[in-house]
Amino acid sequence: MRDWNGKRYWLIGASEGLGRSLAHQMSRAGVDLIVSARSEERLQELVAELPGRASYVPIDIADRDNVRAAAEEVGEIDGIVFLAGVYWPIAATGWDADKVEAMFDINLTGAVRVLGQVVPRFVEKGAGHIVLTGSLSAYRGLPGAIGYSASKAGLFSLAESLHGDLRGTQIETQIINPGFIRTRLTDKNDFEMPAILEPEEAGRVFFEKMSSGRFATHFPWGFGMIFRISQLMPDWLYFPLFFRRGG
Repeated sequence: MRDWNGKRYWLIGASEGLGRSLAHQMSRAGVDLIVSARSEERLQELVAELPGRASYVPIDIADRDNVRAAAEEVGEIDGIVFLAGVYWPIAATGWDADKVEAMFDINLTGAVRVLGQVVPRFVEKGAGHIVLTGSLSAYRGLPGAIGYSASKAGLFSLAESLHGDLRGTQIETQIINPGFIRTRLTDKNDFEMPAILEPEEAGRVFFEKMSSGRFATHFPWGFGMIFRISQLMPDWLYFPLFFRRGG
């Protein structure tokens, strides 16, 4: 079990949903927490709620200069949790260029902007903890997930490269792949969402996964195994099972 007490962590994407729930989990464990998101008002409310030592730094991860300034303000940290993300359900037959580009820019390139400020500092001091938030949709392309599935798959690949390059050092990388969580993002879906979790439960499980020390994990376990098994399916089986022809 990881010792959290007194460790300084930067949590990005903390203003609501899973991020807010995770912030409470980490704060109760004794983490000195810096929370970030775009909304300063929501960050102020969150810091006031947290039981432990906490502060906030607003951030716009779509802006490289803003990310650099935020990282300077945050200063020395022991770890970072990247939870920021955007989502719209979009199929190729209804391509929305602005929204698809936004999903890549926030979910993947946004993570790269942040890591570009954090990873070199971890390498310099020889220690650090990187936690990225993936998705079950990262394991294989899914219907109605143009932009989201691919951006999360890219994040998974990034995590694998980080994990591989940093093996043998004191810099640890983890990627945690949740299923459906009831948030303003999943409220956009008009389909059934199996095994959906409330943010409070999802935050508890996410924190357990962070504490485990394993590189790649997912939850819920049973629902997630469907996606893991799909990676082994040949194309002639996978696509008819998961996609309707022409939409």
